[in-house]
Amino acid sequence: MALMLDESEASDAELIGRAQGGDRGAFGKLLERHYDFVYRAAYRWCGKKADAEDIAQEVCVRLGRAIRDYHGSGAFTTWLYTMTLNAARDMMRKTVREAIKTEAYGAYELISGKAPAEPEDPAEALWAAVRMLPDKQRDAVLLVYGEGLSHALAAEAMGISETTVSWHIHEAKKRLKALMLSAGEV
Repeated sequence: MALMLDESEASDAELIGRAQGGDRGAFGKLLERHYDFVYRAAYRWCGKKADAEDIAQEVCVRLGRAIRDYHGSGAFTTWLYTMTLNAARDMMRKTVREAIKTEAYGAYELISGKAPAEPEDPAEALWAAVRMLPDKQRDAVLLVYGEGLSHALAAEAMGISETTVSWHIHEAKKRLKALMLSAGEV
């Protein structure tokens, strides 16, 4: 993801270097520049505005603690995307634990009187189906189709080989077709 910069604006590399040295202004500028990217990735992953905002805020906090660990061996956005995926997965695990607790106490039946509404937008129905895929398939689809990354960049973000990303995409397409057929969307 290349950003067009005015000549007066610092590059990401400059801002990262200054932020690693403790410059809060540089860190703030870096967050400002990449917040939309983090939010968009989080939203694609979870599909809920409030959850995406929570994930994006968590990534901002984590970035503040981890910026010194960034060594520049890969693209900053790839590193940031990996951090976003990890925060989203952590949130999902927390949500699952809370749902189990809620169900265990019987409150689930009291508060869920009806099934959640089906998304009316076919694109949203597809993204909802993507969120039901196994982790690696979902991540590959979100990176390649949601964020427009190449298979090589997606592989770097996921920590796997490019051919494995291609395989996950292939398997995801088969699963999505079956999911959409069973939902009557295709």
